Amino acid sequence: MTEIRRIADQLKRSMEGEAWHGPALRELLADVTAQQAAAKPLAGAHSIWEIVLHVIGSEGLVCERLEGKPGVLSPEEDWPPVMETSDEAWRAALQALTDVHQKLQQLLLSVPENRLAEPIVEGASSTYVNVHGIVQHNIYHAGQIAVLKKG
Repeated sequence: MTEIRRIADQLKRSMEGEAWHGPALRELLADVTAQQAAAKPLAGAHSIWEIVLHVIGSEGLVCERLEGKPGVLSPEEDWPPVMETSDEAWRAALQALTDVHQKLQQLLLSVPENRLAEPIVEGASSTYVNVHGIVQHNIYHAGQIAVLKKG
């Protein structure tokens, strides 16, 4: 197995399961309602919905970088506000998460091995650091969601 395929496997596990750390994002979100997603059970903490939008933006940013665009998220793109809390809007957010994750997986699998050590875009850290970073990012936020679900 190539290093790219190993990283892609870890990325998949952060979203879809069979993860060593515990439930992956999709597993945690499977039974969350729009009302639960919008709730803020912990003062000063983000809601599950806000975290999902943040993960979508972060995975999208890595996609842009893999496509050669020197993307940076504005504060509003990094933590977008939840504008509508309907069931339909929640389903749309979950679909957007699935879509961006599938795109990221496809882009990652197209990366040549020799590109891992190179900056992902000019002036940035390596492709390796970026793609491992998004795996770590997903796992971190999965833990937050697990805590919020208990609240």
